[in-house]
Amino acid sequence: MSGFSSQWLGLREPVDHVSRNPDVQNAMLEGLRQRHGEALTSLRIIDLGCGSGSNLRALAPLFGKEQHWTLVDHDAELLAVAKTQIRQWADSTVNETADQLMVQRGHQTLTICFRQADLDRDLQGILADGDYDLVTAAALFDLISPDWIARFCDLLAVPFYTVLTYDGRSVWQAPAAADEAVLAGFHQHQQTDKGFGVAAGPDAANVLAQCLKTKGWIVVRGDSTWYLDGTHPELLRLLHEGMAQAAHEMGSLSKSQLTDWLASREANAQCQVGHEDTFAMPRR
Repeated sequence: MSGFSSQWLGLREPVDHVSRNPDVQNAMLEGLRQRHGEALTSLRIIDLGCGSGSNLRALAPLFGKEQHWTLVDHDAELLAVAKTQIRQWADSTVNETADQLMVQRGHQTLTICFRQADLDRDLQGILADGDYDLVTAAALFDLISPDWIARFCDLLAVPFYTVLTYDGRSVWQAPAAADEAVLAGFHQHQQTDKGFGVAAGPDAANVLAQCLKTKGWIVVRGDSTWYLDGTHPELLRLLHEGMAQAAHEMGSLSKSQLTDWLASREANAQCQVGHEDTFAMPRR
């Protein structure tokens, strides 16, 4: 799977956190309460493709006083960043080993295992190794193939919550002539192999929902669009540069056309980037 820099992940984290859909989040919490009681204590959660640990930092405050997390990523450097940033986010470190961290934040105690693994090759073992109460992920499913999504859904046996799956919508307040060509090239690049086969890209949320519904599960979906403006200059810069690079690699536009497009985007700083959140659980 293609890597992401800790800089990019750090810039997007606050936007990701405020963009999460509250209705889907509430459905997730209610589903877990039905199974584990109001306190939601001693939950066992696995976060797939955890990156720098942003998903844990968003979700942990919603759960009970004792939590057990397994963070999985293929990138050892990002796992190290996650460990460092969680330690900084916490009020105190209770215990630490090479692949585990126990921290306290407020009234909560989190025991966190860090696991380097290939989510394609090792998926079945990853999901089978722990008796989890929730499988979660953030900004992952648009990078993986429909076949992987189908295999994942077949293996899934507990409630599942994923957020910020890109859905193909990128809209700028001030349109530029090259927007459509850049976006087409970006989407074409998204649907190349990121380590899981040809990626679903903007179709991922629909593919995922259909697989879960075929399984007979309750599925709740909701919008989690990014609303970016002049208060997010570095995130916008990296977003636009990434889109331009992807379009260049796909041959959508010439280098000079992309340079002009980047200049127009720098001058007009407002952009909406569409995402979707999904919660699913078995019918009881």
